[in-house]
Amino acid sequence: MARPRRIVLVRHGESEGNQDETIYERKPDHALALTERGVRQAAEAGERLRKLFGRERVSVYVSPYRRTHETLGGLGLHPELTRVREEPRLREQDWGNWQDRDDVHLQKVYRDAYGHFFYRFAQGESGADVYDRVGAFLESLWRSFEEEDHPPNVLLVTHGLTMRLFCMRWLHWSVAEFESLSNPGNGETRVLELGPDGRYHLDRPFAQWCTPRPYGPCG
Repeated sequence: MARPRRIVLVRHGESEGNQDETIYERKPDHALALTERGVRQAAEAGERLRKLFGRERVSVYVSPYRRTHETLGGLGLHPELTRVREEPRLREQDWGNWQDRDDVHLQKVYRDAYGHFFYRFAQGESGADVYDRVGAFLESLWRSFEEEDHPPNVLLVTHGLTMRLFCMRWLHWSVAEFESLSNPGNGETRVLELGPDGRYHLDRPFAQWCTPRPYGPCG
C-alpha cells in the first residue's frame, strides 16, 4: 500500500454567499462564484501549496461546487503533476432548497442550541449526514492507496464544515470535540502528515471556540 506522505485540505476562497447572505434567495448554493477577494485567497493558497509539493505529484479531489472548482483553478498547480477528480461526497452541507434569510437565521439559532453535529436543516442535511458521506469517501480514498504509483500527496478542495468532519473521522474525534471547533478561514489549509510512527498528524489545530461538553451545549 502506497500511503501518501501528506493529505492536504483547503477551504475554498471567499464566495458570493460569504459576502452577501441574501444571494441564497435567488442563486443556488452550488452555483455561487468566488469574489475578487476569494480569487486572491486561492492564489495565496496556491503559492503555499506549490512550495509544499515542489515537483511531487498530487492527487486532487474537488467538491462539485463552482466556488471549489474556481479555487482549484486559482491554485496554479502544475498540470503535468496533478490528477484531478470531482468528488460529490466532499460537497458543502446541503440545504436542499432556496434559502430564506430570516428562516436561515432562525434555524441557526436552533442548531446552536441543539448541536451542530445532530441538528438537521429543514429539507437538508445534518452534520451527521455529512460525516457519513465523508466516511464513505474515506473508504474509496483508502482503496486508492493500493495503487503502487499513488502520488505522495493528496489534496482535497472542499468546505469548512466538511474539512472539520473529515478530520473528525480520520482522527477519531468525539462529537463534543467537533462541536468545540471553528471552521477554518477561506483559503486556509490543514495538513495531515505521515509521521515516523506510521500515523497521520495534523500540522496545526482548528481554533477552539468553547470547552467540549458531552451531551449538552458547548460552553
